[in-house]
Amino acid sequence: MLAPCMAQKSANDIFKNSADIGRPKLQGSTVFDKELNTYTLKGAGYNIWFNRDEFQYAYTKLKGDFVLTACFAFEGEGKELHRKIGWMVRESLADSSVHISAVAHGDGLTVMQWRVKPGMNMRDPEDEIFAQGKNYRVLQLERKGNIFIMRAAEREDQSFTEVGRHEMENLPGKILAGFFICSHNPDVLEEAKVWNVRVQQ
Repeated sequence: MLAPCMAQKSANDIFKNSADIGRPKLQGSTVFDKELNTYTLKGAGYNIWFNRDEFQYAYTKLKGDFVLTACFAFEGEGKELHRKIGWMVRESLADSSVHISAVAHGDGLTVMQWRVKPGMNMRDPEDEIFAQGKNYRVLQLERKGNIFIMRAAEREDQSFTEVGRHEMENLPGKILAGFFICSHNPDVLEEAKVWNVRVQQ
């Protein structure tokens, strides 16, 4: 059952655009349930890493500062420990685009990660910040100028903990922002729910 998330107001269907980034082998989808105010994401993809990405992306265009907040949960046990869901801010729909993401993995690992320049390999550990805890359900990504701040909470009734912050000099003022799912296995289609979505500007 999907529980209320941090007492936030329900969001309208603002993420009307969706696409498979990087042409994954299996086609993904994003479906919005107006009655439940819940998104169902299905997506495949080899990974979001190295110099290119593959995943399903539900997004909108934003300009200036903002705060993105939502609850995330995988459906089922999954096939890969490192299947991924979360928020992503991206320069473009190109698979090699500059981006920064607030990521929850299937094994509970929670990370802030980014690509510095188009087509540049994402580096371990230079391009990531690991949360001290695991199994976070509520993820938040805030932009203040060029600074991005990730926060997370394990439960809906908890306050946020800051995971980390990072300056992204190569992201323009107008970007794509949204949530994603990646199966971390090109032959597997994973599913997740995203609900109580809020965008503050």
